[in-house]
Amino acid sequence: MTKLNVGFLHPGAMGISLAASAQNSGHAVYWASEGRSRQTHERADKYGLRDAQTLGTLCEACDVIVSVCPPHAAEEVAAQVRACAFRGLYLDANAISPQRTLRIGRAMEEAGVAFVDGSIIGGPAWEPGRTWLYLAGREAGRAADCFSAGLLETCIIGEEIGRAAALKMCFAAYTKGSTALLCAVLATAEELGVRPELEAQWSRGGSDFARQTQERVRRVTAKAWRFAGEMEEISATFEQAGLPGEFHAAAADVYRRIAHFKSAETPALDEVLAALVEAERTRE
Repeated sequence: MTKLNVGFLHPGAMGISLAASAQNSGHAVYWASEGRSRQTHERADKYGLRDAQTLGTLCEACDVIVSVCPPHAAEEVAAQVRACAFRGLYLDANAISPQRTLRIGRAMEEAGVAFVDGSIIGGPAWEPGRTWLYLAGREAGRAADCFSAGLLETCIIGEEIGRAAALKMCFAAYTKGSTALLCAVLATAEELGVRPELEAQWSRGGSDFARQTQERVRRVTAKAWRFAGEMEEISATFEQAGLPGEFHAAAADVYRRIAHFKSAETPALDEVLAALVEAERTRE
């Protein structure tokens, strides 16, 4: 296998695990430190990523660039890479709609960049068999080679750009969409004074659903800022497919209401429920 220089934009909690998998597969891994946060610097230093400092230098040094960023930034990040005259392989592994993926892919290919559509299902890839990178595109095999030794699992699902994105949207529509629904259910029950009774009903027959729901609602606050954009992408995906997008548009609103918990310790349930309701009162 040919040793490649693989650049990551930007090594957050998920991106750094993909970078570690690329290193484990024998490749040299780069990032660009310019304008990045202290936490990102610490992650990159911890795993020995090579610092290209600027995006321009990264694009010159790397054969492959992997984009793992918040959904709303995916097109801007791709445009910045094109502006640096990159001519290698660009793997977009963001949680974005198929139509956005197609738009980015066309722009990349017009600029002479090989493009692969990717989607990540699972948490950061620190255990085998837990995190999957689905890939679509003519060059998907080259992208898979970047992670051939794991711990990230890869699966090529065809040459058609947008297939990997579509799979991610459908999968997250339930997993993250249902968590947003539970946030709204608990907040509504609290506001109407029936949460104890609701949780008692959920707990009949020894079910642990009430406790699990409380923990899901508390823990999701750490990523709500990112999930809001993902819900908007899912909403657009559903509408493109001829289905209602309003549910996931509402889920995006739910996540925006608790996005401010991003940098805090996991909040108490009462704090989360209060924030969900208070956001609406503030708007009124």
